[in-house]
Amino acid sequence: MKIALFGASGVVGSRIAAEAVRRGHDVTAITRTGTTSMPGVAARAGDLGDEATIKEAAATHDVVVSATGPSRTGESHEPWLAAVQTLIDHGTEARVLFVGGAGSLVDPNGTRLLDTEGFPEVYRAEALSGAAALDLFRAAPADLDWTFFSPAPVIAPGERTGQYALGLDSPAGDQISAEDYAVAMLDEIEQPRHRRQRFTAAS
Repeated sequence: MKIALFGASGVVGSRIAAEAVRRGHDVTAITRTGTTSMPGVAARAGDLGDEATIKEAAATHDVVVSATGPSRTGESHEPWLAAVQTLIDHGTEARVLFVGGAGSLVDPNGTRLLDTEGFPEVYRAEALSGAAALDLFRAAPADLDWTFFSPAPVIAPGERTGQYALGLDSPAGDQISAEDYAVAMLDEIEQPRHRRQRFTAAS
């Protein structure tokens, strides 16, 4: 399978790339520089917010994965959300999978985690933008084959166990390693179970 990957240099994106290569898929990292140092991964110059880049990626790959995120340096998140909308508008020739955040998951009372008492304020702006991205996907045209994948509330580099629990809009557990998140992502790519839907996974 041919997979185009935005955000391949990040913690989660690099694990997705490695897992995809491990399974024998053809992976192209789309970056602003058009370069990558990851073994077995091709590279192409492009930007998530560029219409031509998205159209070309969708036309030449089976799957387009975005592992990007909003700025953590205090910059406006509007450019990132605009880029997400570009992906939604012009990625219709491929299946689109999106690495989302956990803040939009809901607790047993139906309250978003980002709205619960004790949610870390330092992550609130990022979580709000992640929730806005989910809303954009839920409003996507019917011809977009999308999946939004929220991790467990805590995700960090760790062990690849290959085991995880699944959920939809509520957390399936407290944490997941970035490696097992990548396993779940590739399982969803290979055997779709959550088309036009958000899901989550936890170890």
